[in-house]
Amino acid sequence: MNTEIMHKRFFPFVGRLPNGAPFIESGRSKIFAFALTVAHIAAVGLPSASLAWLVAALVEISGGARLLANHLTRPAVLGMIAFLIATAIFFHSNLAYQNQMFHCLKNLMMAGGLLQIAYFGTAPLSLDERKSNKPAVV
Repeated sequence: MNTEIMHKRFFPFVGRLPNGAPFIESGRSKIFAFALTVAHIAAVGLPSASLAWLVAALVEISGGARLLANHLTRPAVLGMIAFLIATAIFFHSNLAYQNQMFHCLKNLMMAGGLLQIAYFGTAPLSLDERKSNKPAVV
């Protein structure tokens, strides 16, 4: 297999790993820190903190897993983008504090990277590709 074929097949897969895995870990940590997470959500004034906790955990775990598997990628990353922007607005909007500015910019950068994935769509070594019966990229 020449290097161009290898790049087209494996680089998109390898690139999805550092994008999807942190979402799964963040969602997992929310599950194991229910009370703390709900208290944090309530502290910023969002209603239905328990429901918001559930939505956050589901978006992060399912979105991250779908991104890693590249399965229903576009709807998953669009939901994740909305989640990242909402999180930046509600939890990281006090830009007078360097830590909050860092997290706000991090969320916006991650949203930008996910927007690239949403635009370019599926890639080789994905469940979406297998289901579409498209010929593999060579």
